[in-house]
Amino acid sequence: MFTPSQHDVRRFFCETYRKTNAREILTPMEVIASDWINRHPEYHESLNDVEAALEATYSVDAGQSNPFLHLSMHLTIAEQISVDQPPGVRAAFQSLAQKFNSDHEAHHQIMECLGEMLWNSQRTGLPPDGAAYIDSLKRRAS
Repeated sequence: MFTPSQHDVRRFFCETYRKTNAREILTPMEVIASDWINRHPEYHESLNDVEAALEATYSVDAGQSNPFLHLSMHLTIAEQISVDQPPGVRAAFQSLAQKFNSDHEAHHQIMECLGEMLWNSQRTGLPPDGAAYIDSLKRRAS
């Protein structure tokens, strides 16, 4: 399994942004990333300078959103939905998209649950609980 470093992730998004703007051919993963980048114009400035992106720090205490984490979560969620893993995530996404009349807002709702699941896993030292994640999504969708 490939585990990219923080710099690898940042380079990927910056390069995808550059290639999109240059109208170069994108890989399938870059096409998905480009779609999410385009939906977040507030991140374009951060993606424009790869060297600055590699050096940037994002402090929650200072109210800073990490564009690379946010975009990575969108990619993760898109992949989960495409393969329905964990089972039920696709149906939960469809319910959330219908409830909020927006696939983007559905992603953001899922992102909250995904972040909570990962935080709980890190806090307890246990593997991520897919069943609890799906239950959380279903509660948001209802």
